[in-house]
Amino acid sequence: MAAAQGRLSDGADGMDDTKEGDRDGSGTAPPAFLAAVQALRGSRLRPQIEVEPTRAPQRLAPFAYALEAAVVDGDEDLADGRLVLLHDPDGHDAWRGTFRLVTLVRAELEPEMAADPLLPDVCWSWLTGALSARGLSYGEPSGTVTRASSHYFGGLSERPAASQIEIRASWTPREGMGGVPDTAAHLASWCDLLAQIAGLPPAGPGDASVVTLPQRRDPQAR
Repeated sequence: MAAAQGRLSDGADGMDDTKEGDRDGSGTAPPAFLAAVQALRGSRLRPQIEVEPTRAPQRLAPFAYALEAAVVDGDEDLADGRLVLLHDPDGHDAWRGTFRLVTLVRAELEPEMAADPLLPDVCWSWLTGALSARGLSYGEPSGTVTRASSHYFGGLSERPAASQIEIRASWTPREGMGGVPDTAAHLASWCDLLAQIAGLPPAGPGDASVVTLPQRRDPQAR
């Protein structure tokens, strides 16, 4: 399994405004943020989930770090997503804390699955359930679940209809010793969500009660 690696932005306007010497986390970023980022970098994940660094958003918070991931089966992506860690040492009224996690998760669905009226509620419960399953405390959760369908005509009429589910969410992780949240555990929960929406089987006996989308393929570890 590959460790989650990436680079952080410690400038108010994101990576583009960061001094070259600060991009590896050795600059002026607060110790709590550096510790939270280091925990993300050292996380060990399921082999089907490939994680890469990505550019952090530029103006959401004074400090930001971002990862993107894909659930892969052979040459096919079953699901993909992005996880962003935000930090404002002065705190944020809407967050009710100094850290915030923001995510986008997407997956392709069979049309009949997308038509299920309960699907948005189930998908949101996957997020909250993934956090609860690892005993994580968090506050101020918010987000949307969107499903969309594409139908093809004319020169594209031979393509089958395609449907997609998308989860956008954010939450405030509880801060532990030194004001540092357990970002490694939150990343693991996020990967649990990715695996669920991709239709992967549970990772272990403790996840046996998790409800997943019906498997559309036969995922194999790489």
